[in-house]
Amino acid sequence: MIRKHSASLAAVAMLASVSGTAAGGRALECYEPIHRPALYDTVYEDVMLSPGGQVVDYDAPIFGTYQSVDQIGPARVTYETAPAVTRTLYHTVKVDNGGYAWEWRVIHGRKVLCKVWRKARYARVAETVLVQPERVRRVVQPAEYEAVAHEVLVRPQQVRIREIPPSYGTVARRVVVRDGSTSWRRVHIPRHCQN
Repeated sequence: MIRKHSASLAAVAMLASVSGTAAGGRALECYEPIHRPALYDTVYEDVMLSPGGQVVDYDAPIFGTYQSVDQIGPARVTYETAPAVTRTLYHTVKVDNGGYAWEWRVIHGRKVLCKVWRKARYARVAETVLVQPERVRRVVQPAEYEAVAHEVLVRPQQVRIREIPPSYGTVARRVVVRDGSTSWRRVHIPRHCQN
């Protein structure tokens, strides 16, 4: 209450001084402002930085392979037919004994029947002979095998849970210990403010 009264008094005095000085009068009282800055302090608090929790780690399964020789087809018996084996032989045979024969001829524009002598005629004839008859043959086909790669599980998937505890830390914070303020102080300036 006193500070407010002093501030009001100083304000009134300053206004009166300014108006008096502006009018050429003499200053009766003079005041100057005194600023007091705010006062701060640093406080330290323990706070939770992380609440913690669980972390789940997954390890993928591990697979391996091994090879084995597997039968992919059984043994079987089939029958094949072998065709007959033939050979072609050529020989000459008499196809006409020849001798006397009658035939029509045109002589000097006249068609006449003439008795003529013909030679015996021969021809080359092809003859297919059987060398080996058709036969059925038994064929045994062995079983079929193949190298096959097999996948096997070496280690199954693994799940690991890790517990993470909460973490704490100290945090610095600035706080106001005292607010800043302004007050007025009366001053004496020679030849200006005597009282």
